[in-house]
Amino acid sequence: MAVLLQALRLIDSHRINPPKNFVYTGHQIVDENSSSDFPIEETIDCSDFLASKGWVDLRCMSGEPGEEYKESMDSLGEVLQSSGFVKAVLMPNTHPAVQTRNEIQFLKSKAANWFSDLIVEAAATKDTKGEDFTDILDLNQEGVFVFGDGLHPISNPDRLMKILQYLQKFDGILFDQTYEPLLALFGQMHEGLTSTRIGMKGIPNLAEDIAIHKNLEILRYSGGRLHFQTISTKGAVEEIRKAKKEGLNVTADISLYQLIFSDEDMLDFDTNLKVMPPFRGKEDRDALIEGLKDGTIDAIVSNHQPQDIDAKHMEFDLSLFGMLGLQTFLPAMCKLADEITWPLLISKITSGPEVVLGQQSDKLDSLTLFDPEEKWVFDKKSNKSLSSNSPWYNTELMGKVKFVINKNKFVKI
Repeated sequence: MAVLLQALRLIDSHRINPPKNFVYTGHQIVDENSSSDFPIEETIDCSDFLASKGWVDLRCMSGEPGEEYKESMDSLGEVLQSSGFVKAVLMPNTHPAVQTRNEIQFLKSKAANWFSDLIVEAAATKDTKGEDFTDILDLNQEGVFVFGDGLHPISNPDRLMKILQYLQKFDGILFDQTYEPLLALFGQMHEGLTSTRIGMKGIPNLAEDIAIHKNLEILRYSGGRLHFQTISTKGAVEEIRKAKKEGLNVTADISLYQLIFSDEDMLDFDTNLKVMPPFRGKEDRDALIEGLKDGTIDAIVSNHQPQDIDAKHMEFDLSLFGMLGLQTFLPAMCKLADEITWPLLISKITSGPEVVLGQQSDKLDSLTLFDPEEKWVFDKKSNKSLSSNSPWYNTELMGKVKFVINKNKFVKI
């Protein structure tokens, strides 16, 4: 099916290009002038839209197996599609954890009919507890090359070093949400004036800064590929910037909502804002933005963590960490576009993640088209997830995905 995309403004890492006609041939997107062999079956007026290569999310979560009521694989596939993502890395924190060939095969079979491409992150340690190793080499035989413990940091330096060494046998990459658990023990939010004011146990920047420094020293010793997930502090950005200049094989990402909220938003104890790492202060936010601009931070992630009502509708200190991040991803980018610019934002969810995964490609075989000014209400009717733990639930948002192309698949949202 050949589709004419009329007056399409394509965003790359440098600019928003002038309107131009493109044709989706059924497998890739080409300039209209080089598509004479493909008779046009449908024409779409894209003059109100922006578009880019299909988006890639390096961090999202499903409840299946074990907690399908939070998010099943079917519902996650639908959420990814409707949110404009053509590829996603799935965290291993299920019950049981993703740590054997059986779990890998199960997830791949569940995602076989997805619109989006699935990349499974397998647990690096059994049950993601940071102790005994999983069968890393055996799991690689199932096509797994991303390993990590997802929601849990690999804080044992011996385990981290040996995992990095194992992964070098097949050019695997270790994903780690890095912080020191004992320094974050019982913490509920960022440690600062706000946590002191409301009497809540805080998580200091030190918990992240020390762990980042330690893991970089281990990487320097052992070699390998290390990707830091959801960094949140000024100190972390500075450490990673120095490591990259030194030539260490290290990359990093941040949660998009880390740029939207701060610890001052916690004053009304909204449990939907309880996330890990916690929302930090203005100085940290400024450092994250600078890290995006200078390439220290390679990618932005949704950090999509569905939680059921019982996990959130309780006292703040008893509620679980995590919030939805996929369907609100575009509206969040729209809030930041004037400050950070569309080309930079888009690069961090396209070429940036591709570099992290080692899957760079100049071929334009995927496309996400969106209207940055369309308004819609995020509520029970529009929500594709099985959960609703978002501070923007039942509110009007701006920015709507309209069409998504992934190789030979084309959908209207």
